Amino acid sequence: MRTRIAATTAAAGGVLMVLATGVAPASAGVTGPAFYVDGSMYRTVLTPTDLTGTGGPDKSFDTLYSFGDHQPAVATAAPGDRDYNGGRWRVHALAFPEGSDYASALAAGDMNHNGVLDSDAELSVAMLAGTVVDAGVVKSFVCPVIPLRGGHR
Repeated sequence: MRTRIAATTAAAGGVLMVLATGVAPASAGVTGPAFYVDGSMYRTVLTPTDLTGTGGPDKSFDTLYSFGDHQPAVATAAPGDRDYNGGRWRVHALAFPEGSDYASALAAGDMNHNGVLDSDAELSVAMLAGTVVDAGVVKSFVCPVIPLRGGHR
């Protein structure tokens, strides 16, 4: 199990580095589809920020859950939400416990049957079923949240 969590965390870190900072600071810019919030797809602007280890309080960040290369991430808030923190993110890697994998997490949590876990509510269902676990914070950074036109998948 430890190997699976470590591998998922490493993959998530790589994916998040691209999401958070781009390939290099010179390549910062507007992304294509990047993550889901409450069933809608959003994009972002890559920034070279890194708030990891700054000591900022947890309540000043929103959570972005990374599935590694399985699907786009799921965020817990977006502009217009009462508790949105302005694009400050704590990225949590997700891992699949022994005997579980992405397909079992999807089977447990995809309540709208659209083939992805696209909300924190669906992710919570998969977590309660024990098919996916939060492996902890892997990165903290700032990036804006921009809705895609027709952002539902």
